[in-house]
Amino acid sequence: MQKNKTNLSRRAFLKRTAAWLTAPCIVPASVFGRNGAVPPSERIILGGIGIGNRGSHDLRWMLPEADVQFVATCDPQRSRAEAVKQIVDTRYGNKDCVIYHDTREFLAERTDIDAVLVTTGDRWHAFASILAMRAGKDVYSEKPSSMTVAEGQGVVDTARRYRRIYQTGTQRLSEGNFTFCNEMLRLGRLGDVHTVRAHIAPWDAAEMRHDWLPAEPLPPKEEVDWDAWLGPCPWRPYNSSYTRGGWRGFYDFHTSCIGEWGAHTFAQCQVGMGAADTSAIEYKYVNNESGDKMETLFANGIKMILERDMDNKYFHGSCAIRYEGTEGWVAVGDGYSKPDVSNPAMLDDFRKLVYDYQARTGRPMSHVRDFLDCVKSRRQPVANPVVMHRSMTTVHAANICMWLKRDLKFDPVKEEFINDPQANRFRSRAMREPWII
Repeated sequence: MQKNKTNLSRRAFLKRTAAWLTAPCIVPASVFGRNGAVPPSERIILGGIGIGNRGSHDLRWMLPEADVQFVATCDPQRSRAEAVKQIVDTRYGNKDCVIYHDTREFLAERTDIDAVLVTTGDRWHAFASILAMRAGKDVYSEKPSSMTVAEGQGVVDTARRYRRIYQTGTQRLSEGNFTFCNEMLRLGRLGDVHTVRAHIAPWDAAEMRHDWLPAEPLPPKEEVDWDAWLGPCPWRPYNSSYTRGGWRGFYDFHTSCIGEWGAHTFAQCQVGMGAADTSAIEYKYVNNESGDKMETLFANGIKMILERDMDNKYFHGSCAIRYEGTEGWVAVGDGYSKPDVSNPAMLDDFRKLVYDYQARTGRPMSHVRDFLDCVKSRRQPVANPVVMHRSMTTVHAANICMWLKRDLKFDPVKEEFINDPQANRFRSRAMREPWII
């Protein structure tokens, strides 16, 4: 008789199988959500696109959330992708984070991913967000989240059509100091508000460069996929400075000093004044390089003034705002322990106003947490596509006003400049194939 190759008799096999079937099955408690863990069925599977310096901050903000599992990152620069993988693997104590270099491949292959963190340079924000939402992903996108009015419209339309959750990274809409100021305005504590002041970046200019940096030898594609890095922008010669953040100040890649901080402060002011679903209707040209002191007017009669405020007359810190009414004013920026107020008694209700806001809206004082909660509940985040698009439209219109060096009037219903074909041509830019929405 031929011997069994495993030297295991039928009787021994059955005995061993029975023992295995009756043995206790030890499953980690985390699978069931015990010991404070979130069961897999309730976790948000997250991926990243273009995570660099600012994106690493957002990533470290998200990773501690118990219901988030970050699984993959996509970047045309290998060094950046590997840096993200190291952050994630160190956090989880494994080597599981997967690297991709092609956004289309990443989105098509990773059907397990629920949401993506988009923190590319400005040129890719709207485009990557639209691709991700078309692939069924929810999106948290860094600001400024569009390069043109048309891109903003594309984000709004895509989110609506595909029923995706989208949050733009204007995180001060989820911070107590800024919320207090908005509530003071909303509740009429400042009387009739006639002026709001929005901080713009105190460097660079509104008139951006239209040249490009000198060509350098193109690196191997596996190190930097230059075509993918450029994305929808016009073809430009490779220069390593671009990939290290040197793209700022160039028309091809940036939204100017107005967009740099205005993406934050315009959204803040527009939400505060109840104009989150519209844009300014008039723009007064100022003869300087930055747009400092430009007056914009909203249909509700409130004037928003762009301020560099180099002498700290109205506020200090960065990304600051100030609301002025007939009964007083409030101002706040980064680094404030509490807002500045015209009357110290205004701060007596600070905690109550922030608490009442949270109770009324159900919003946490965490921008990331608001996004994650909305991914689960499917309600609109505080910085949803409309808030992003309408405030960024004000940014773009202010830029166009500076470029054309004349006053402009804008129709926020039709989303076009009034009787100004030249200004209207700036509402969109040509996109380079195959990077077309």
